[in-house]
Amino acid sequence: MIAVRVVVFLAGAVLVFSALGSAIRTVVIPRAIVSRISRTVLLSTRWLFRLRARPSRSYEDRDRIMALYAPVSLLVLLVTWLTLILVGYAGIFWAVQGGGVREAFSVSGSSLLTLGFSPPRDLPGTVIGFTEAAMGLIMLALLIAYLPAIYTVFSRRENMVAGLEVRAGSPPTGVEMLQRSWRVDDLSSLNALWERWEGWFLDLAETHTSFPVVAFFRSPLPDHSWVTASGAVLDAA
Repeated sequence: MIAVRVVVFLAGAVLVFSALGSAIRTVVIPRAIVSRISRTVLLSTRWLFRLRARPSRSYEDRDRIMALYAPVSLLVLLVTWLTLILVGYAGIFWAVQGGGVREAFSVSGSSLLTLGFSPPRDLPGTVIGFTEAAMGLIMLALLIAYLPAIYTVFSRRENMVAGLEVRAGSPPTGVEMLQRSWRVDDLSSLNALWERWEGWFLDLAETHTSFPVVAFFRSPLPDHSWVTASGAVLDAA
């Protein structure tokens, strides 16, 4: 019986540290480090959205459906992290305190969500409960801090994309950009335009490496896209 408790304790600790490591890789570390949990959640959610956005639908319908993919994936990712922590700590409580699985699950949920309706029975359980409560607060704080950074990056990216409509049409093309520039100012202002877009590409490389999920946030309008905008600028150059 002791061996079973040790195995369950270690398995629970692995789940907890896996969730914490995934959150750190996804939110804290400013570089593209693969997290298996985050990757699995994002790919699974995308598969469900693609089932909904069937090719037979119009582009506007598919774009409206896929626009929800990135925000929903972030929420699902948070729920996945919290669920792993909940299950992991339930195993730890069962291994330390004994009792039934339901009691361990109740104590874990009460500690994680800081509800306090099912307190641990002894001092080791209380210490573990404090660590779980801190873990839950840390996860929520990370996401709360993560969202404003994401939308700041998104806003900077989309400002240049929206401004390109005047110069290159909607959707933008490199040929249209050159034609309009020739008609307006004989191509004399393109040097300044290249400099602004060079800064945009540098910012894009930095921010979309630090926050990879921003790449899946679609533009507010169906005929706007940072991918086609960047392609149009590169074609014109």
